[in-house]
Amino acid sequence: MAKITFIGAGSTVFAQNLLGDILSYPELADSEIHLYDIDAERLSTSEIVARKIADALKIKPTIVATTDRDRALDGADYAINMIQVGGYKPCTVTDFELPKKYGLRQTIADTLGIGGIMRGLRTIPVLVGMARDMERLCPDVLHLNYVNPMAMNCWALNRASPIRTVGLCHSVRGTAAQLARDIGVPVEEINYLAAGINHIAFYLKFERNGEDLYPLIRKVAQDGRVPEDNRVRYDLLQRFGHFVTESSEHFSEYVPWYIKRDRPEAIERLNIPLDEYIRRCEVNIAEWQQTQAEMEDPKTVIQAVRSNEYASEIIHSRETGISRVVYGNVINRGSITNLPADCCVEVPCLVDGNGVQPVTVGEIPMHLAALMQTSINVQRLTVEAALTGDRSHVYHAAMLDPHTAAELGPDQIWSLVDELIEAHGEWLPASLRHAA
Repeated sequence: MAKITFIGAGSTVFAQNLLGDILSYPELADSEIHLYDIDAERLSTSEIVARKIADALKIKPTIVATTDRDRALDGADYAINMIQVGGYKPCTVTDFELPKKYGLRQTIADTLGIGGIMRGLRTIPVLVGMARDMERLCPDVLHLNYVNPMAMNCWALNRASPIRTVGLCHSVRGTAAQLARDIGVPVEEINYLAAGINHIAFYLKFERNGEDLYPLIRKVAQDGRVPEDNRVRYDLLQRFGHFVTESSEHFSEYVPWYIKRDRPEAIERLNIPLDEYIRRCEVNIAEWQQTQAEMEDPKTVIQAVRSNEYASEIIHSRETGISRVVYGNVINRGSITNLPADCCVEVPCLVDGNGVQPVTVGEIPMHLAALMQTSINVQRLTVEAALTGDRSHVYHAAMLDPHTAAELGPDQIWSLVDELIEAHGEWLPASLRHAA
């Protein structure tokens, strides 16, 4: 019987998806589920959800909800992490509002850009602290991380701790389904290979029975059938020749070309949703409040519907030995030969009873690797700052960030970093709060 611990289980809607995935496997139906969060109210709602899922599936797993992290982690076989350090308020709002003073606009701000840098700086020390607890309480655990900034977090964790960490993101699978709809081919008939770094991976192959489907994808643009929310990615396809795995709203802020304050017409033409994550957070908060009210009603019944997340598949494969391929964020170590060996890459991974085993992709197209390298530079400096406390690397990361550097000069970047560090205050390590 596997012990599966949810860290940040107060993320009720996401926890519900993963719980439904895991418990719907008969081989995992008797799992020991430990739900951990620092917010007792949210945790209580997630516990109700877990029990309703078990009732719907007519199974009897062990379900424990606790605000005691040691209890949750003690002896865990799997730890699924879904925390958000600093929350929507104050930290996410700060990451958007302060840059706006300088004319720097963002869409999501959780992966790269100045928002991604600050999110990494406040998240990495917390994750490393959790890894230290795992070393003490469950040294053989498989840590499945869903927390952004994905690449920075996984890079830092694998460098700072021997705990096995794999980062999981649904962008590869989700985008494949979107493309399948765009070209009118059933996704189950499509075979694809993607590789890169999280949110900047590209489909190197997109085929059906050996037939290259890229001509059909390009025809979507030629025929004027590009979905309104995908204009940036189709524009990039025309220029780079491959389709990127993360959404247009995400990708637009990873490069210097799309969000330009002196080109508002381009932002409108490409339908780039500035401040999108702020809106999503508000929607998520309202959704959680509705979920809480519904769950408190004893008459509410939950149906377990499978999501497209990888966590349950990894757990099931490791417990049963059934082989699967998933996409994981892991330390490179030669999987992509023309990216740094120590960076975090997103590649296919074979999963079976032996664990998660990254596939060797080899060399990817030179221009794709060059694009990824601009993000890897920022990731490396942010990880270094978070692990060593050297504040100078925060300035360097911000200056090398493609979108930030395209909009602001050195003095502005330096001043913005100072303001953000001061505003985040207690959410950052003390070493970073001292002026460089």
